[in-house]
Amino acid sequence: METQKSKMALTDASLLITEACVKAGADAFIGYPITPSNKFYSYGSLRFPLFLAGPDEITVLQWMSGLSAAGKLPVTSTAFPGLALMAETFNMAYMMELPMLVIVTQRLGPSTGSATTGAQGDLSFINGLISGGFPIPVFCPSNFEDAWTLAEESIKTSVNLRTPVILLTSKEMVMTQKSFDLTKLHDIKPVDRTPKNIKLPYKTYFADETLVPPFIPVANNKHLVRLNSSTHDDEGMIQKNSPNALANTKRLKDKIENSIDKYLFYELDNESTNEHLIVTYGISAGACRDAVKELRKNNVKVSLLVVKTILPVAPKIISIIESYNNIYFVEENIGGQYKEIIFGKQHKSNVYQVNKMGHMINPDDVIKAFNL
Repeated sequence: METQKSKMALTDASLLITEACVKAGADAFIGYPITPSNKFYSYGSLRFPLFLAGPDEITVLQWMSGLSAAGKLPVTSTAFPGLALMAETFNMAYMMELPMLVIVTQRLGPSTGSATTGAQGDLSFINGLISGGFPIPVFCPSNFEDAWTLAEESIKTSVNLRTPVILLTSKEMVMTQKSFDLTKLHDIKPVDRTPKNIKLPYKTYFADETLVPPFIPVANNKHLVRLNSSTHDDEGMIQKNSPNALANTKRLKDKIENSIDKYLFYELDNESTNEHLIVTYGISAGACRDAVKELRKNNVKVSLLVVKTILPVAPKIISIIESYNNIYFVEENIGGQYKEIIFGKQHKSNVYQVNKMGHMINPDDVIKAFNL
């Protein structure tokens, strides 16, 4: 049997994510070139069928909302300052149930911080981005293979759940070039965007048991479409406290949380015992993988959980974490944001943290937490 020869290329995750989005069916890139997310702007201008340069981040997401409503599948990229400006429109798009992807490249904060220093500091903000505590599907790649796969899954999830999605990455992931074997990447086909299970007369927000209303763009010539970012009923009519409108609002939470197993991705390198578990995500996963190899050489029974669907937190992830005696959260921020999402502010004697600010976490930082 003939094996496929390797196909090496010098690339970065910005290029892989851009290409994967286009192959998955995204057809518009609306950009504002903020560092360290600006490579997406450059690649997007070359690869997407439609490219628009926005004058600021507020305009970018407004244009994306309009394009999505008209039947396009838009993508943008930003960093924390831009995402903060997008917050109001992101809520609008969420309430209207408009498919789109926002790629967030993390950098050191607060405020403008350091545009060329990486971090993992945006998770707490994203977790509370939607007023009322509603969940957003958030994917987080840990390597180049993930960048390709999770970009595709982000587009698919946005269409299948009719919702904005965030792909959370970091400066080192998207700006660092390295030699990579392209044969490791699977083929991507455009996501099916054909509306299904349409009940007549069409109501913009009427959903069946999937809790996801079929999406028909406002540009169609067959059905009346009412898109509304205020509390609304199935027809898209403003309602304040009617049972239908409140149920429709609650459905936004349920449609995402009830489907979590369909878009849940994680990597579990499980040791024979449930003694120690390292929990990490994104750019810190590389150091943790190397640390696990060294710890096992010293006969430490340690397992590794790399979370890739980082929000909403899936019951399966909680179940894995709770099955271990000692848990070590490794993340490049000052307070341990993912740890706090899992356990809150409580201090547990069996939960440890490895945190760093302004510098990447290295394997020795993780190994030191075990006090060998």
